[in-house]
Amino acid sequence: MTAKLELKNLSFSFGNTPAVSDISLRVEEGSFTTLLGPSGCGKTTLLRLISGFLQPQSGQVLIDGVNQAGIEVNERKVGIVFQDYALFPHLSVADNIAYGLKIQKSNSKEEIKQLVTEIASSLGIESLLLRFPNELSGGQQQRVALARSLVLKPKILLMDEPLSSLDTKLRTKVREELKEIQQKLKITTVYVTHDQEEALSLSTKIAVLNEGKLLQEGNPREIYFAPKSEFVADFVGKANFLKKDGKTTMIRPEWFELTHQSQAWENEVVASETILLSGTILSEQFLGSKSRFVIQTCGTDSKETVTADFDTIEAESLRIGDRIVMRAKKSWEIQP
Repeated sequence: MTAKLELKNLSFSFGNTPAVSDISLRVEEGSFTTLLGPSGCGKTTLLRLISGFLQPQSGQVLIDGVNQAGIEVNERKVGIVFQDYALFPHLSVADNIAYGLKIQKSNSKEEIKQLVTEIASSLGIESLLLRFPNELSGGQQQRVALARSLVLKPKILLMDEPLSSLDTKLRTKVREELKEIQQKLKITTVYVTHDQEEALSLSTKIAVLNEGKLLQEGNPREIYFAPKSEFVADFVGKANFLKKDGKTTMIRPEWFELTHQSQAWENEVVASETILLSGTILSEQFLGSKSRFVIQTCGTDSKETVTADFDTIEAESLRIGDRIVMRAKKSWEIQP
């Protein structure tokens, strides 16, 4: 069983410091919604308001249309996976998973054993049930923490930066597993992260937060290709901003392509929508399949720099100090 979640004009302050300011957000049943933003933007506070660890000072948390005001954490049918997993080191994997069921005292020992085996099997950790947390890898610990939440059959799963302690390679692997598990179980999930790559790869919807406010919500493609502000554009990936005549145009580094056309060393617009830039390479960063260049543009008083990503093979002959011309295959005008 899963549920839909709705936040209505939610606000909360720590003393005189606002942590969440008038946030309204709909989370559809079975969806994967990510709360994305920098440290201190209100992500974890919002998660604690949903779970019941904090009560809103104004606004409502609705689960399947029912206001959760006054409803205790253990009565909300909400599962939580914490950043540090919070596994009990002295308990086996099986006992860690069964911990919440034993507290509830609503199932027999045989029923608990069956439920634990079923959820462990669905997450691919059935062979680990007799081990202890210190005998597990980071990815295995993450799945045990997930199993402990899911075995209680929550309607909503809340996850607070659960992959932050993993190394880059393992983090990518576990992220893929997590997405497969969520799609298989179709459980409504609210996920907190400051990692834009995680948000883009996992989410049905992304809600971008800053300073306690919801700046933009939408599917990953909408957020990436059509940001509503410079903050969103710059936080969700790398972005260049070109300002002219009171307008701000965003160009992602990978939206540039090299061109061999002979042009004057100045900015100009070609064929109505194509932006052509020329300049001198200041630095290069080799990133494997691509190379990232910082380029000082020519023909402007401000001598702006832009960042451009080119295919490594295509850019193999480029060197620092070279003059190049590049065309923006795509651009996005940010409304003031």
